[in-house]
Amino acid sequence: MSDSELLTIVYQDEYLVVIDKPSGLLVHRSWIASDAKQFAMQMLRDQLGQHVFPVHRLDRPTSGVLVFALSSEIARALNEQFAERDIKKTYHAVVRGYVDDAGIIDYALKEEHDKIADKQAQADKPAQDAVTEYMCIDRVELPFKVSKKHDTSRYSLVKLMPKTGRKHQLRRHMSHIRHPIIGDTRHGEGRHNRFFRDHFDCHRLLLAATAIEFRHPVTAEQLSIEIEIPDILKRPFHQ
Repeated sequence: MSDSELLTIVYQDEYLVVIDKPSGLLVHRSWIASDAKQFAMQMLRDQLGQHVFPVHRLDRPTSGVLVFALSSEIARALNEQFAERDIKKTYHAVVRGYVDDAGIIDYALKEEHDKIADKQAQADKPAQDAVTEYMCIDRVELPFKVSKKHDTSRYSLVKLMPKTGRKHQLRRHMSHIRHPIIGDTRHGEGRHNRFFRDHFDCHRLLLAATAIEFRHPVTAEQLSIEIEIPDILKRPFHQ
């Protein structure tokens, strides 16, 4: 993003604002990502002309709906909903292979530690429960030999509904069932990532937060905020 670009606001009232965060943009300044020059929190603050308070996060490579409170009191109320798992989140992703029509991944995850950011963290902490529900939205078989075993390559567009919020949960869960998310350089497969870069000019993780549902901290109204699946995720299925 250039300095002149504005963040896309998908919902706003006097208490909170929801943006569609681009892939590659950090939520806030982090000393472990010294290369970053822009941050969603500072950009939104400048765009609105007031302080904003992040109430959850999206990984840098993940795009999609991101909620900010406009006061510390609202942030605290929303944080409680996140802590109590009262927030419903929906993601879409492109993964390698044909996934089942639907399923639930119930696979505990040991905490992933960053060598720098988490050097004080407990290394032998037991695995934490992690549950993801998924549904296949579309499938495609492309006439390209990406792996040595097959003359064609198969991919699925999946809807992902995490029931817990572990670090990199969706990426790790899809890798666990051998359907890694395309563009995932840590848990994915390099050959398929390179194919998407070369063939689709895709240089990002194909994971997007597409919907969020929560109780408004002031009006108690149930808010359901949804955005379109990014075109880059749909491109392989419209050849």
